[in-house]
Amino acid sequence: MVLAYLLAISTRILSMGRLGDMMTMQPVYQTGFVIFTLGSVLCGLAPSVHWLIAFRVLQALGASMTMALGVAIITEAFPPQERGRALGIGGAIVSVGVVIGPTLGGLILGVLSWRWIFFVNLPVGILGVAMARKFVPNFRPKGKQQFDFWGAGTLCISLLALLLALTWGQRAGFTDRRVVFLAGLWLLFLLAFLRIEWTVPQPMIDLRMFRNLLFSVNLATGFITFVAMAGTIILAPFYLENILGFPPRQVGLIMAVVPLAMGGVAPFSGALSDRVGVRPIAVVGLALLVTGYLSLTTLRVDTSVTGYILRSLPIGLGMGVFQSPNNSAIMGAAPRERLGVASGLLAITRTLGQVTGISVLGAVWAGRVMAHYGRLLTGGATAAPPADQVSGLHDTFLLAAGLVAVGLLLSLWGLLTERRLRRSAVMGHSTLEG
Repeated sequence: MVLAYLLAISTRILSMGRLGDMMTMQPVYQTGFVIFTLGSVLCGLAPSVHWLIAFRVLQALGASMTMALGVAIITEAFPPQERGRALGIGGAIVSVGVVIGPTLGGLILGVLSWRWIFFVNLPVGILGVAMARKFVPNFRPKGKQQFDFWGAGTLCISLLALLLALTWGQRAGFTDRRVVFLAGLWLLFLLAFLRIEWTVPQPMIDLRMFRNLLFSVNLATGFITFVAMAGTIILAPFYLENILGFPPRQVGLIMAVVPLAMGGVAPFSGALSDRVGVRPIAVVGLALLVTGYLSLTTLRVDTSVTGYILRSLPIGLGMGVFQSPNNSAIMGAAPRERLGVASGLLAITRTLGQVTGISVLGAVWAGRVMAHYGRLLTGGATAAPPADQVSGLHDTFLLAAGLVAVGLLLSLWGLLTERRLRRSAVMGHSTLEG
């Protein structure tokens, strides 16, 4: 059911971003809230698990509309000199939701039926529709717009194949024949999509956007950070529960430190990036992330709660410092008529990064645990002695630190390139005046 929801969102986000660019964002965003709310109510009324899955897919359609356009709407509504702060506030709200959501869900399940997990979305959806109607800007695009159906179809199949390959690869192994077939299908339809986008007059994704190297570097760096972050989120419960012996409720409270730290610093880093530029702030955030992942390589089988929190805190702070300036840079580099697509690219980069991190880093951890144990475990990696599980975590977090270090180098290159271009522009202007 969770997989169906994830696949439905991921394969539609970019198409919804393009629709927002074509039809104006307000009606698409409002419709997203309506469909999400309707899907939630139907999920609560579902007579069987099959109907529940079907209604979750409908719910995901609405969610894809709102997720694709949220950042674009903020970018459209605020001037460039306030964009970082606005995106930071939006990121803080999301972080608070990440913390509150599971807690609220647990409280609801403790006193009511599981159906109320979905019914609670009804007032939220109604409020969302009303606020979207009142506050979301409604700028109409210029000229006649056409939707790229062939491009949308090939991209949808490509993303579906990739996400299934990553998901099944974690379970069956990445050399499994089905996974290899799905990987080949992904590559085939990706190439077909790129071919279509170069030839149609109004492509779903204008590939010329990627000629802006700084735009591409920001997307790549964002992807890397989400790979590392997702790997941490999926592995932390194994350590806290299996090694340190904390109950699930306490594990949730301990892990809430990271999103709370993200949300706490995001508005300030965004506002600071509006004043001094996005690159220096992003570099600081990535450096904090590398420090955090390296700190996690020192975890022991008897680490205290305080010790774990102090080691993981730089990850939350680093992600909070990095994300809103990076998002601001990406949206600032996109043309106004492509803000929906750029926002959709941000969303799909986040989703693909998370799925990749869960699949790849989860598989790396399991493999390293087996390697440290020295022989195959029928019960899986969690059946290994605690010392071997922790050693596997050390190796995995070292890999995560290395990945983020690559992102840090890319961001440093972007910073130096940006300064060089700025100096060249100043020198050229001075020459013309002379």
